[in-house]
Amino acid sequence: MTVKKYIQSDLLLLLCGTIWGFAFVAQRLGMDHVGPFTFNGIRFFLGAMVLVPFICRRRKPNQEQQIQNKGLMVYGALAGLAIFAGASLQQVGLVYTTAGKAGFITGLYVVIVPIMGLLWGQRTNLGTWGGALIAAVGMYLLSVNEDFRISFGDLLELIGAFMWASHIHLIGWASPKTDSLRLAFVQFMFCSGASLLTAVAIETIRMDDIIAAALPIFYGGALSVGVAYTLQVVGQRRAHPAHAAILLSLEAVFAAVGGWLILGEVMSGRGLLGCALMLSGMLLSQLYGLVNKKGHQPGVS
Repeated sequence: MTVKKYIQSDLLLLLCGTIWGFAFVAQRLGMDHVGPFTFNGIRFFLGAMVLVPFICRRRKPNQEQQIQNKGLMVYGALAGLAIFAGASLQQVGLVYTTAGKAGFITGLYVVIVPIMGLLWGQRTNLGTWGGALIAAVGMYLLSVNEDFRISFGDLLELIGAFMWASHIHLIGWASPKTDSLRLAFVQFMFCSGASLLTAVAIETIRMDDIIAAALPIFYGGALSVGVAYTLQVVGQRRAHPAHAAILLSLEAVFAAVGGWLILGEVMSGRGLLGCALMLSGMLLSQLYGLVNKKGHQPGVS
């Protein structure tokens, strides 16, 4: 593996993290015009449509792939419902909290994933527990006020982080059993359908509002869901695992930067310290095992 290919992969993952981070801004802007379920319903449909050309370019499935595809709808439905839960909590939470805080709290899923894995007998390490402790302190500083209360929006984002972690485990279980791109398409379509059904039931949907929110919806759907997913798949094929962990974790930082630049969001010194601790906890959780396993510090090998 040449250094040039490592750099190309790192740049793809950095772009992926940037797109995901600024998507929190798009999600907040979009809700100036449409409800959270309308927004998610349309954006996940757009994300699924972005994958269609890549799926169509695949060769005709062989016998093994045809066997794998038999369970595709079941796996896609389960993963789609997990995305629906996580995306709904995230989107509704953004009504009550800032894009920057939402980005950091959502990012806690990287710490939650290995801890949840204990339920299935998966082993973890000191880095995970240390990262979880540091992230918990950061979460307290960021979201818990002097009255020891957490805001409603931050609480929804935190519950959503558990849903995203559950989705990671579902994908880890389902992806070896079927085609990854088709699985992504089905889960996005299920999430879109569930969101639109909920929107029809509890929201007022008007075409004028959808048109007014077209740019944030396009960014949140075509770019954040469709393009960024593809960049992640391509980038992680060649990237050093430590690089991928760091670059994808920067999603939270870009969410805060986007909230500051575009939405004028400002965090207190206490909030900034909380963000720094949360990011440190996320990185420690991901990188500790990689460093010990590889026997050297993260870097180009």
